[in-house]
Amino acid sequence: MSSFRWVRPLQLTLALIKPDAVANPVISEAVHQKILENNFLIIRHKELHWRSTDSQRFYCEHKGRFFYQRLVEFMSSGPMQAYILAHEDAVQLWRNLMGPTKVFRARIVAPGTVRGDLGLTDTRNTTHGSDSVESACREITFFFPEFNTSDWYEKQEPRYRTGPVFYDEERSEHRLEGE
Repeated sequence: MSSFRWVRPLQLTLALIKPDAVANPVISEAVHQKILENNFLIIRHKELHWRSTDSQRFYCEHKGRFFYQRLVEFMSSGPMQAYILAHEDAVQLWRNLMGPTKVFRARIVAPGTVRGDLGLTDTRNTTHGSDSVESACREITFFFPEFNTSDWYEKQEPRYRTGPVFYDEERSEHRLEGE
């Protein structure tokens, strides 16, 4: 049982552990542990494998950019893990924990971040995170179409904020006591 208590309302964000990290169980587990160590609530978690068309749809805003094809192919190259995370300032906190997109820069200016410690290249940089609350809602819907963010904010957020909450190791998700 956890004694999480937040003063401000919780915010949701999407976090992805990319195929390069999922291919290495030690790295995948290290990222998962960083999420827990930084007091994120894991609201939903699943492993999935994208088809190329899924990757193209998700990254359509980057079509025409020099890295688009490489990114699309990489993101459909193997399994990945998707998370819905909650915290008071989840979008920014997750972005800070990930570190800069460019791995070389992350190693220099942000050691201790996921990308600074575990990233391989600018494409194989271990993680993805939403860049705004609006993006988080859109991206959560893309990966978790059954999850209703509006409903969660209205009905579940106050309960997760005030607890009690426990971490269900079998599901790798936080749960409300009694559910």
